[in-house]
Amino acid sequence: MDNTHNPFTNPSAGAIVYIREADRDTLPEHLREIPGKMYAVHDPAGNCLAISPDRALAFVMARQNDLTPVSVH
Repeated sequence: MDNTHNPFTNPSAGAIVYIREADRDTLPEHLREIPGKMYAVHDPAGNCLAISPDRALAFVMARQNDLTPVSVH
């Protein structure tokens, strides 16, 4: 499998990522139309790696990619 376009590809397994409610104004337009809260997964530099419609799913995505998720309020 080619991981060159996988945003979760990270050379250091266990790296911390931050999960927080996404600011709808910063989401792509097609995601703004989805009802309910959206959650963003960010790397330590603040880059958004993924968007999830469910907080628990955001944590699962991070863990499945050998990352350590931390909640940010």
